[in-house]
Amino acid sequence: MMSSSNQAPSGERMVQCVKLGRELPGLAEPPWPGELGQRIYEHVSARAWKMWEDRMRMILNEYHLMPWQKEAQDMMAKAMEDFFFAENAAPPPGYTPQGQ
Repeated sequence: MMSSSNQAPSGERMVQCVKLGRELPGLAEPPWPGELGQRIYEHVSARAWKMWEDRMRMILNEYHLMPWQKEAQDMMAKAMEDFFFAENAAPPPGYTPQGQ
């Protein structure tokens, strides 16, 4: 059960986004199976997930991967982990996303 303190007045679930470094609306459900999907659900905003989707498409196209293949899924999981949770994953200090 979600705590009402994690919801915006609009009813959106809010998260402290590890990628963008501020509180933003979260995802509606875990976007990936297992522990990694749960971590993303709890710590990644919907805006940062959209950034990842763009990166994921680029990786899939660059390496000619088929998303249903186990090796592609393993590669995506590793890339996702790095994109959101690696030490260098946070934006640089003073970073402002376009459209802000």
